[in-house]
Amino acid sequence: MIPKVQLLQSALSDLFAQANTTGYLTLGDRYGLMAAILDESLSEEERRCIDRLLRAVYRGKIKIVDDLSSLR
Repeated sequence: MIPKVQLLQSALSDLFAQANTTGYLTLGDRYGLMAAILDESLSEEERRCIDRLLRAVYRGKIKIVDDLSSLR
């Protein structure tokens, strides 16, 4: 049986704000996004937040990095 993933209440909005500030998504961020996408109980606002992040990556405004975290 696959365990149910429970997202923190403000996780997506925090991730969106951090990615816009730093200009990149880390490996940890991507795992968080993957968990969020697999969560069937996301609100419409949360889905739009994910769409905006993915669109920013596609347009090159946010880069994908292989660092595990943004902490250095």
